[in-house]
Amino acid sequence: MNIDEIVGTDFNGVISVRKDKKILFQNSYGYADINNKIPNEIETKFATASTGKVFVAVGILQLIEKGKLGFNDIIGDLLDFDLKSIDKKITIRQLLNHTSGIPDYFDESIMDEYAELWKDFPNYRIRKSMDLLPLFINKPMMYKAGDKFQYNNSGYVVLGIIIENITGLLFDDYLEKNIFCPCGMFNTGYYELDRLPAKCANSYIYDESRKEYYTNIYSVDAKGTGAGGTFTTVIDIEKFWDNLLCGKLISNDLLKEMLSLQINDDNNHYGYGIWLEKTKEGTLEPWFQGCDPGVSFLSFYNRNKKINITIISNTGNNVWEMKWKINENF
Repeated sequence: MNIDEIVGTDFNGVISVRKDKKILFQNSYGYADINNKIPNEIETKFATASTGKVFVAVGILQLIEKGKLGFNDIIGDLLDFDLKSIDKKITIRQLLNHTSGIPDYFDESIMDEYAELWKDFPNYRIRKSMDLLPLFINKPMMYKAGDKFQYNNSGYVVLGIIIENITGLLFDDYLEKNIFCPCGMFNTGYYELDRLPAKCANSYIYDESRKEYYTNIYSVDAKGTGAGGTFTTVIDIEKFWDNLLCGKLISNDLLKEMLSLQINDDNNHYGYGIWLEKTKEGTLEPWFQGCDPGVSFLSFYNRNKKINITIISNTGNNVWEMKWKINENF
């Protein structure tokens, strides 16, 4: 199989494919900085949007394993601010599996563009999870807690805040200390857009009217929150998979629960912070993803075939279609 033929000529980003932890294919395409023609490289750090939810989920599961938190603990006992109309009896489990009904600051069922959020609330004010509270704290519940699954960004913002309240650390500092560093993920972190470290790719949106790319710096949070916003590399993502699946980050029992069907309806198969795909072989295979203006990311692990596919784009390419085509050839 020639993966470059699947990729085509318009892809901008990095692709890595492994089998049994051995690299079958790895290549970078396009530019990290289009105007200065600085190319993307395998080691380039990319924004990954909602990918960060899987790290937050693991962080919460670690705290559960240590006895500092429980699946049935309620947010009314864990948060130290007025929840207004939000149900104080929402549980950790409901936040993890998107059944909480908590008002979503970015409700993807009715909103098309993440950039819409910043028309009245400047994105440069978002530097930590608490900064997002004004976007949802005064809204009513979307539905009764536990009634159904609906993907929810606010729920993971709250999980990030809970990590902070329990540990006394900013949630991203906790993740760095307890996930990124133990995995050797030294090129992963939550960086501020106006203070990016070296070897970070800009994320680009295409302007159809002017026929040119522009960066997404006014379209996303200035710094990631519990809902997402991690910068990482394909290499670090592979390190995360290896450490997660071998039981280094959480116990095998909790891992099994994380990767089991917490949500199983006609359209959604979800564990804790991670999607599950039903394969032709009848197995459930984990994957996580992220999508923002100028950002698309997907990493999939077929444990039956031991195939790991990770695709990152900094121009919002269709990584989902590419993953499907690549996976069909193995």
